[in-house]
Amino acid sequence: QVQLVEFGGGLVQAGGSLRLSCVASGRIFSLNVMGWYRQAPGKQRELVASSTPGGGTQYADSVKGRSAISLDSTLNTVSLQMNSLKPEDTAVYYCNAEVQELLGPFHATEYWGNGTQITVSS
Repeated sequence: QVQLVEFGGGLVQAGGSLRLSCVASGRIFSLNVMGWYRQAPGKQRELVASSTPGGGTQYADSVKGRSAISLDSTLNTVSLQMNSLKPEDTAVYYCNAEVQELLGPFHATEYWGNGTQITVSS
């Protein structure tokens, strides 16, 4: 079993910054990808940013240029720095990780954190 523990989030004024962090622990052999999704009420969950151990990154168009994701595959930790926050960024943010587990199946398994709220006031 793998657990994802999320840190950060909270209430911030528009134009402010927040940093989200997520630590994956448990039976992890290797990490394929780790990132953050978000879901606003009444909307589908969407990818915010993700990163691979090889240095590949992916960002949603809405956060490009004002967000930065960093992955430490040794510590199985991902952080998302979000600057110039907008009210549209208000959502529950979920950490996501795709891992190959120790003594696990031959295929990768996807895990989710419980979510942390980011609220951006206008």
